[in-house]
Amino acid sequence: MINRVIWIVLDSVGMGALPDADKYGDIEANTIGNVSEALGGLNIPNLERLGLGNIEGIRGVKMVENPIGCYGRFAEMSNGKDTTTGHWEMVGIYSDKPFPTYPVGFPKDIIEKFQIAIGRKVLGNKPASGTAIIEELGEEHIETGNPIIYTSADSVFQIAAHEQVIPIEELYQMCEIARNILVGEHAVARVIARPFVGKPGNFTRTANRKDFSLVPPHDTLLDNLKNKGFSVMAVGKIEDIFSGKGITEAIHTKDNMDGVDKTLEYMQEDKKGLIFTNLVDFDMRWGHRNNYKAYGKGLEEFDARLPEIIDAMKDTDVLIITADHGCDPTTEGTDHTREYVPFIAYGKKLKNNVNLKTRKTFADIGQTVADIFDVKPIKNGESFLELILKK
Repeated sequence: MINRVIWIVLDSVGMGALPDADKYGDIEANTIGNVSEALGGLNIPNLERLGLGNIEGIRGVKMVENPIGCYGRFAEMSNGKDTTTGHWEMVGIYSDKPFPTYPVGFPKDIIEKFQIAIGRKVLGNKPASGTAIIEELGEEHIETGNPIIYTSADSVFQIAAHEQVIPIEELYQMCEIARNILVGEHAVARVIARPFVGKPGNFTRTANRKDFSLVPPHDTLLDNLKNKGFSVMAVGKIEDIFSGKGITEAIHTKDNMDGVDKTLEYMQEDKKGLIFTNLVDFDMRWGHRNNYKAYGKGLEEFDARLPEIIDAMKDTDVLIITADHGCDPTTEGTDHTREYVPFIAYGKKLKNNVNLKTRKTFADIGQTVADIFDVKPIKNGESFLELILKK
């Protein structure tokens, strides 16, 4: 019997362009492969031992003879390449239309409604790098008290504010207001609070970021687990991605290594169910900033922590490692990239060296987890539990 699944999402760690990547301008994308080649290789022996290098179509990772894990690559069935779309598909939500994006900023009527509701003017209202826009407008923001509004190639409405100018709770209230305005055709995937501190020329974003996502349109694997009495423990931004729906307890994190620490802390508890972790630095700190060197280092740092995770596993645990999309830091753009994602599963109850090849949807992962716990099936997924479970 499997009592617990530890599911870790390496945010944006894709492994090669999907067949329809040309529609997204991503035909050259290959996050793992391009990072590895740019660095002359990656030192990730633990991921390789689990089977990462044996996945169909992967580049830049060493293959081993007898991996101890089960492995494969997964295609995204939904239309889109963002965090919300990827995570939602994993647990049973198919998104047929991409969330709206705003390459020239938000419409005048949206901004006017927001300004009236918060009682302030806004600065910015354009696509921008988060670090660049606070350097550009941070001083004016301090002088005027007006929040900085910006977006990106993703479906996001981001509000940046200095913590000493607009306190955190007020910033969160502004995000709630924006979330209520951004509905219908303007229902962006996420409204994000982006607080920062410091002085002009030396601004720093803080760990008090908070995402205000759309509420999932129907129950998912998480709800099905919760409704049957299992724990659903969310680490990192998982709680935000699902607006708390289907979550029994949650903890936010300041960086990847803190995310690993918090995952290990949950693993020390004797609760049956799901530990669902998102490690966001790959995406937020390195992918979007085209920092392939830090990206590669981050993969190596995660790999170095894997023995701790494996040693902490009970015989009735299963570890899943995957991603939600790509964000190739070697490409010219800073957007997410439309890619396959790698999949690894390991546990004493699972077979070794099972090649799942290429699966057509992320939802297969969620349906497999649903089968493990014998809960209500999710939409669109096909379980592969029989292929990987020891008899």
